[in-house]
Amino acid sequence: MPFLISPVLTPGALARTPQPTLPTGDGLLLRPWRAEDAPAVHAAFQDRLIHQWHVRSCDSVEEAAGWIAQWQQAWKDESQVQWAVVDEETDELLGRVALRQILLGDGVAEVAYWTVARSRGRGVAFRATTTLTHWAFEEIGFHRLELFHATANEASCRVAAKAGFTLEGTKRSALLHPDGWHDMHFHARVHGD
Repeated sequence: MPFLISPVLTPGALARTPQPTLPTGDGLLLRPWRAEDAPAVHAAFQDRLIHQWHVRSCDSVEEAAGWIAQWQQAWKDESQVQWAVVDEETDELLGRVALRQILLGDGVAEVAYWTVARSRGRGVAFRATTTLTHWAFEEIGFHRLELFHATANEASCRVAAKAGFTLEGTKRSALLHPDGWHDMHFHARVHGD
């Protein structure tokens, strides 16, 4: 049965080229993950705030290396895009930003991010999210980007709002964390906002 509309993005919209490195223009780079980033990813996931707001732990450098291999493959599969957020001069890992839950035909994806403890309060998540959003809308052609976070995570809410993601509502008891069910804020940005 044929569709009445054309897909917003077609297969190959991402994978037809290598995953790009995206400069923020103010000292950060979003770059593809490398195998040698595994120790830094493992170290980041030992932080109590990562444990508080994320549902996964990372128990070893080998596990982190497996995640990185999955993230690299996900670009080719066009299922998600994960970037290391690093200092442009030193290549020090400051965080991660990603598009997940990609639906090419609908032109929709979910934005996600985390930062390492020493880089918090420096605008890293906001700057990375802003750069990713521009790339997704202007260079690739996504129509809508969504962003979810626990309502109790006020820092993440500030990042979303500052990056232009409108709060569209609250999903009650939507995600199980180690400390119980969390209500989730649901933010979104549409191309042209």
